[in-house]
Amino acid sequence: MKKLLLAILVVLVVGGGIWWSSLDKDTRNLMANLPTDRNVLFWSTPQRDAAFRAMDALPALAEARVIESGDSVYPLPKGEALGMDVSNYMTEQRTSALVIVKDGEVVLEEYGLDFGPEGKWTSFSVAKSLTSTLAGAAIKDGAIESIDDPVTKYIAELEGSAYDDVSVEQLLTMTSGVKWNEDYSDPQSDVALFNDHEAEDGLNVTVSYMRKLPREAPAGEKWVYKTGETNLIGVLISEATGKPLSEYLSEKVWAPFGMEQDATWLLGSTGDEISGCCIQASTRDMARFGLFIMGGGAAGGEEVFPAGWLEAATTKQADIGTPGAGYGYQWWTYDDGTFAAQGIFGQGIFIDPARNLVIASNSNWPQASGQGSEGAQRLAFYREVQAYLDAQSATEPSEDSDG
Repeated sequence: MKKLLLAILVVLVVGGGIWWSSLDKDTRNLMANLPTDRNVLFWSTPQRDAAFRAMDALPALAEARVIESGDSVYPLPKGEALGMDVSNYMTEQRTSALVIVKDGEVVLEEYGLDFGPEGKWTSFSVAKSLTSTLAGAAIKDGAIESIDDPVTKYIAELEGSAYDDVSVEQLLTMTSGVKWNEDYSDPQSDVALFNDHEAEDGLNVTVSYMRKLPREAPAGEKWVYKTGETNLIGVLISEATGKPLSEYLSEKVWAPFGMEQDATWLLGSTGDEISGCCIQASTRDMARFGLFIMGGGAAGGEEVFPAGWLEAATTKQADIGTPGAGYGYQWWTYDDGTFAAQGIFGQGIFIDPARNLVIASNSNWPQASGQGSEGAQRLAFYREVQAYLDAQSATEPSEDSDG
C-alpha cells in the first residue's frame, strides 16, 4: 500500500503540473501530506489535518459512494449570537468546526484549522448513530421484522459463529458477548487489524473477520464497544433492504429532510459502506441531522421510525460502567436526557431536547480516543453551554411579566 500511494504521488505531482493546478486547496494539501497506509490510527497530526477534510478525494485511500441531497434545504437561520468566547477551547481541542443551534437558529458558528462551512469533514464513529437511524427505518419499512430477531436471520454467513445466539438489539447495544479489542493505540487490536483484513472469497470483509471471533460472555450480559459490530449492522441493513446504505440514507433522511450538500460514505474493500465510520459531510449538515433526531425523526412529512424507536435508541439500554452515562442504540446517553454521537479524534453531535439545543463539532485531537484532557474538556464545554443558556433564560423577562 505504501509503495502504491508513493507511486501515485510521484506520477501525479511530478508529471501532472496542469492537473495539480486544477485541484482544490484541500486535495493539494492531502497530496502534500499523503498517508503511507490506510490505518488512520497511526497517521501523523499533519496527515490527519489534511486527510480528514478530503478522505474521499483519493481512491487509493478509499472508494466512496455519494449520499445525495435533495432539491430543498432545511433552513438554518442566524439567531442572537451566543456570547461565549470559544477561541481558547477551539485551539486546545484542535477544532475545525463548531456549530451550535438553539431553537432552530445558529447562535454560534466558528471554524479553525483552515476549514470552512463548505468543507466536509469525516465523521468517524458519529456514523454509528446514522447507521442506527437506518436500522430504525428498516424496521419501520418492514425490512427488519423485529430487533429480537437473530442476526443470522439476515446475515446467513454468520451461522456457526459466536453470533448464532445474538439478536439485532444486542448488536445495536454492543452487548453480543463476542470478544473484541477496541484499543486505538494497539496495532494488534481488532479495531486496527480488521481494517487490513482480506476477505474470504464471496464474503463481505466485515463478516469474514467477525465470524472468526470467540465468545467471552453470554449474549446480552456484557457491554464492550465494538466498531466491527456497527459494520455488521450496516451489512444487516443492506441485506434486509436490498439497498446500499448511502442510497437508503439519502432516501430516508438526507434528501427529504433537506441537507444542503451531498455527502459521501467510504467503502470497505468488498465495496460496502463502512457503517461504523467515515461519512464525509459539512458540519452544518451534521447539525441538521441533530435537528432531525431532536425533532422526532420526521423527514419530508414522513415518520422515519416506528413508534417508540427513538426514545429507546437515545436512552440507556446498556450500562457502560460510567456513572450518569450509558449506551442506547449506537448513541451515547446521559441520565439528564441528553445524548450524543461521538467519533474518534473529536467528532461529535450533542443533542439536548430539553433546551432545544444541538452542538455539532469536528476536531483533530492528538489521540484518537481523547484519553488526554480533550474528551473531558468537550463534555465540560457542553455543560458550560447548557449553564450559559440557563443563566440567559433566567434573566429574560417572562411572557407574563408586566415589564
